[in-house]
Amino acid sequence: MLKIHFSGEDILRTRVAPAADPVWEMVLSLHVLRGRTRDPLTANWRRSVARDLRQDSGSEQLRLLFALNPPRGYFPDFLTPYASVEGFEAGLDALRSTPVELLQRDLSVLAAENQLPSSAAALARGEVSALHHLAESMEQYRLLAISPYWSRIQAAVAADRARRARALLDGGVEGLLTSLRPAMRWESGVLEVRSYPHSRELHLDGRGLLLVPSFFCAATPVALLDPALPPVLVYPVDRLGALVSADASAASGAARESLSALLGRTRAAVLQASDEGCTTGEVARQLNISPAAASQHATVLRNAGLLVSHRERNSVLHTLTPLGRAMLDT
Repeated sequence: MLKIHFSGEDILRTRVAPAADPVWEMVLSLHVLRGRTRDPLTANWRRSVARDLRQDSGSEQLRLLFALNPPRGYFPDFLTPYASVEGFEAGLDALRSTPVELLQRDLSVLAAENQLPSSAAALARGEVSALHHLAESMEQYRLLAISPYWSRIQAAVAADRARRARALLDGGVEGLLTSLRPAMRWESGVLEVRSYPHSRELHLDGRGLLLVPSFFCAATPVALLDPALPPVLVYPVDRLGALVSADASAASGAARESLSALLGRTRAAVLQASDEGCTTGEVARQLNISPAAASQHATVLRNAGLLVSHRERNSVLHTLTPLGRAMLDT
């Protein structure tokens, strides 16, 4: 179990990442790609990426990147620098500037349980060429495995952020932390990650906590090993359906049949109201319709694959799926 200890100052400084973190998504997707868990929501993605890697003549260049990300267990902290919250390029810039002592420490921990290729030695020495090669490998893998699916990943994270924003508005930061159940439990100033693989205590010491919602995070939230680094906790989001590329068909035959029921201004207005997350009661008040009518319209939209609904205590929060956002943007 991981126990994260908060002071009053930590609570004030706790926040949710502004969007999907491209570096974290890239790194965690490597674990999903090579792991034993067969999640049906990522099955097509796994097959497609594995096929593309076999066909890619430059895939041998990814050998070190794969070695640094074993399917299970520890992976180096330096792969996911805090600067990645500002975007992929900012993350790679920070990676290229990693101090040699951090490289040596992280790679020593990894090598204790995993066999590393000879190229890891140059990386441990902090050779500039090795760091640039690793950054290029991350970019190469991202273009193949992440970029074609990025809009879907972003939409799933945006839907989760809407849920957390609602929890924050209703209950402050403590309400936000409480909303992370069942994977985590907030009680008496301590956030507990029950399924964490190791027993560990993390004291924030006034630094606060950055919560990073992630599409590719598995069931167990992830924290950096080094307690001296800015505290980050990556947690899984609802994936909102199977992961398909942006140029794939956006809806199944059943969904297309359901879309025919969407004609009409009221349902379009319900879809618009759900853009930033909206409860059934709020939809009813905004559109001046009954709660029963709002619920009925939301059900049709949900069955068509345009909304996802989450029960939060005594209300149901509706947010857009990737297809719903695409419909709204047309």
